Amino acid sequence: MKTIILIAMAFSWPAVVHGQIKGKPFPEMKTLTLEQKTLYLPRDSKGKYTLLGLAFSKKSEKDLNSWFQPVYDKFLSAGTGDMNKLFGSFGYDVNVYFVPMFTGINTAATKTAMKKAVKNIHPSIQKYILFYKGKLKPYKEALHFDQRDIPYFFVLDENGIVRYATSGKYTKAKMDQIEAVLQ
Repeated sequence: MKTIILIAMAFSWPAVVHGQIKGKPFPEMKTLTLEQKTLYLPRDSKGKYTLLGLAFSKKSEKDLNSWFQPVYDKFLSAGTGDMNKLFGSFGYDVNVYFVPMFTGINTAATKTAMKKAVKNIHPSIQKYILFYKGKLKPYKEALHFDQRDIPYFFVLDENGIVRYATSGKYTKAKMDQIEAVLQ
């Protein structure tokens, strides 16, 4: 019986943690674009919903990257820009940002990582990449980062309030949840 309870707790832990931040404001984060412009989240994204992907370790990079194409296909390419003007609004009006977080001794690697991103990330996705350099503790506490080697994703409403949170590698089920919040 104890084994069943422990297994159930292990599978429900992320939902409990993510549920603790739902309805709370996302803490302000000063970021830098690949064009060296400062962007403050959520302040500079207020007014429309925002999907944020945060990663703070090299090991989480692969899982973070698994989200790039599905997020681009779902929220950024269809129904936006010229297509939206031609055929009317059938896409999503959402900000999307992927944010590698450089903290502690790793802050020294920020510029190198930015140069690598410009070289290796497709130009159509580069404007959605922001870099954070600073302390991790305020975000770890406020957003309940409990595992270092996975990315975390947050849907913020137009006022910067967390409406949904998930973590880890991309799955269709996670995307369906995000899409439900955005509708």
